[in-house]
Amino acid sequence: MSVQRLPTAAIAPRMSLPPEIAFLLAEGIDAHLLTRAARDAAAAGTDAATALLNAGLMEETAYYRALARRLGAPFLGGPIPFGLGLRFPDSLVAGLAPLALGSGAACVLAPRGRLIAELLNGPRRAAMPAITSPTHLREAVFAAIPGAVADHAAQDLRRHAPERSVPSEPASRWLLLLVLVLIAGLCLFAVLPAPLARAVTLTGQALFLAMTTVRLAAPIIAAPVAAEAVELLADAHLPVYTVLVALHREAAVVPDLIRGLAALDYPPAKLDIKLLIEADDAETAAALAPIALPARFEVITVPPGAPRTKPRALNAALPLARGALLTVYDAEDVPDPGQLRLAASLFARLPERTACLQGRLVIDNAGDSRLARAFALEYAGLFDVLNPALARLDVPVPLGGTSMHLRTRVLRALHGWDPWNVTEDADLGMRLALAGYAVGDLPSATIEEAPARLGPWLAQRTRWLKGLMQTSLAHGRRPLANACRLGTLEALCAAALVPGTVASALAYPVCLAYAAWRYLVAEIPAAPSFPDNLVAGVAMTLFGVGFAAMVLPTLIGCARRGWGDLAQSAPWMPVYFLLVSLAAWLALIELVRAPVRWNKTPHGLSRTSRSGRLRRRAPP
Repeated sequence: MSVQRLPTAAIAPRMSLPPEIAFLLAEGIDAHLLTRAARDAAAAGTDAATALLNAGLMEETAYYRALARRLGAPFLGGPIPFGLGLRFPDSLVAGLAPLALGSGAACVLAPRGRLIAELLNGPRRAAMPAITSPTHLREAVFAAIPGAVADHAAQDLRRHAPERSVPSEPASRWLLLLVLVLIAGLCLFAVLPAPLARAVTLTGQALFLAMTTVRLAAPIIAAPVAAEAVELLADAHLPVYTVLVALHREAAVVPDLIRGLAALDYPPAKLDIKLLIEADDAETAAALAPIALPARFEVITVPPGAPRTKPRALNAALPLARGALLTVYDAEDVPDPGQLRLAASLFARLPERTACLQGRLVIDNAGDSRLARAFALEYAGLFDVLNPALARLDVPVPLGGTSMHLRTRVLRALHGWDPWNVTEDADLGMRLALAGYAVGDLPSATIEEAPARLGPWLAQRTRWLKGLMQTSLAHGRRPLANACRLGTLEALCAAALVPGTVASALAYPVCLAYAAWRYLVAEIPAAPSFPDNLVAGVAMTLFGVGFAAMVLPTLIGCARRGWGDLAQSAPWMPVYFLLVSLAAWLALIELVRAPVRWNKTPHGLSRTSRSGRLRRRAPP
């Protein structure tokens, strides 16, 4: 935005302004704007320059140009002639980069925060560095060494923790090994004596029953959808919060996204919002270009590279995050305005071991179609019942792809997300657990839009299940070591929620058909002894328990949300999970043919909104 200027003579000769903005009086900047920035900075416990720029009271480039004049330093607003020693992310984290010989200065500096006051108050240097804005420095570094940025985003986890990343070997090799192991197991089972075979069968059934019990036990644990009374932190005590939003072909939802992020109840001076777009996404870039965004918003173009996934884009921005806390939103999200403040207040009271809080994802366009209604029911069971229960039990939680709030230092210590995993959120939940961290529940809603048509839904679900397969391969290479690291209950839950989800989805149609024939059509012969009847009895129990595990969490989730009308559709969830099974088989094929293909989900198509927070659109 443009700034208002006053004649120098009209400015009061003495004003109690912080040094980082006081010099702007001589530049003719409206004293009232500077006073407002100083007042906001005092309330937020931050520096006045950040308050001024993040509130959009002055353009970033204009501020740094004025700062350079005040310091008597050259200002670089065009091409920056970098010298040897330019590195990513070090140069951007330091805000300092070397310049080529003959550039008029040895280096270029993009100072932030209190460093600006130190420069203004300190002695004038004989060799003053050139000055530029942080945004311009970042853009210039990305343009100068795009390969280094892309390499860091794609390879940092594999370079430092290869055992926690998706295997680089072709998935077909791992699947072939798995098939051979299964065939060998079946052959061995066929030659076992009857009593031993029965014992093996009962052990497998007991294990499956134990994993299913996790879903059945979750509704017992209370998890209200609204937060209990929490003393919220005052502005001065809130940490800087980074918000990452990865965008790809999202021009349709850009206006709504910016409005939602601007509505966050958090001091602007302590917000660091980064919108990430791909280099070839001209459509989204064009939608963002005419919007005058204050300095708390930063549009980052991720350099080209492989794989083309959301986690790679997030990794490119992670080293630049200025917040002690960090969250990720999707393009179509409408988070509760108080979500960041609530998360920060909870983190301040929780032990350092709690590294993540998972928000509640709520599908808002259930009226669009039967499929969207089933999706809303599924999310109600997952995010309002199952995940809060897992967090309360302190067992691994497969995170959602959005509204997970993290301690930034922990995320960096884990080397960010796995860019080769297309369900990077669930994988991160497992890596947090393996590193000894806990995930807590954040009872704050983020409104989401569900695919209303089968094609987009199937593509999205195929990607999710393919990612769970990748996560299973990544952490299944050392099963015993990982089980010992997690503990018995934790390992059982991790197995149930990641490989167990995939295995049950793949087997569900076969088991359903067999059970329907075996127990509903054919006669069940009575065996002469109790041990011989036990296998059949447990199998029938599993049949009933499995259906209950599909339906009960959704009913409890609907009750907690007050969705009595949607609860009437809960009995149809077993039919919905047949579609999930179809997606699982497609995911298995795609895991071999296109392991890192990111099936893009279109957004901005909703026609209904239960809460009224999704914009209503006319049917196409």
